[in-house]
Amino acid sequence: MALPLNAQKESALVLFSGGQDSATCLAWALARFGRVETMGFDYGQRHAVELECREALREGMRAQNPVWAERLGMDHTLALGALGDISETALTRNAEIAMAEGGLPNTFVPGRNIIFLTFAAALAARRGIRHIVTGVCETDYSGYPDCRDDTIKAVQVALNLGMDARYVLHTPLMWINKAETWKLAEELGGDDLVTLINRESHTCYLGERTALHAWGHGCGKCPACDLRRAGWEDYEAEKAHA
Repeated sequence: MALPLNAQKESALVLFSGGQDSATCLAWALARFGRVETMGFDYGQRHAVELECREALREGMRAQNPVWAERLGMDHTLALGALGDISETALTRNAEIAMAEGGLPNTFVPGRNIIFLTFAAALAARRGIRHIVTGVCETDYSGYPDCRDDTIKAVQVALNLGMDARYVLHTPLMWINKAETWKLAEELGGDDLVTLINRESHTCYLGERTALHAWGHGCGKCPACDLRRAGWEDYEAEKAHA
């Protein structure tokens, strides 16, 4: 698809974990910007296997769409071990996943998305990129406060003030559920893209990639797997009745 001239000149940086949401956001960005780079973070997460999934997703999108292949630029991985060191959570420690005091699950890593966006903006400054894309969502999610729309808007204001910049933080999944996220992938790249994301992305908090379910790899028991399975089943049901 040909881009408007202004979009051809614009670049985007996608926060790309290797999960379903960020993979869909990468496809979304490739459909809208002339150059797209990706950035992942290694912060000592238990499911660090997600980082290993990123190249298969990037290569798959290149192979499926020659226009996207031309637009897809560098990948960056940043080590943020200090975040894991200071975070006493079930994502960074071998602990049972449960609800913590205050009503949040103990998978919540305090400040994670705020920190990610800050480092992404710093990289974007060096790379000459204005648009930053993240897959946060407050529709089907675990209640993390740094995924909320108000948080992202506040971070955008702070980054632009603090860096004297005009960054635009894009959240294409903010107001859609997991079934609609699968549908968005279908609209962007058809069944081939849906299959790629289903097979190659990783969502499971426990890092389980042995079992392949209809909805993808995962333990099938953690909150991330529950959300992904329910979204896939709803997506399949909607397709069957279309």
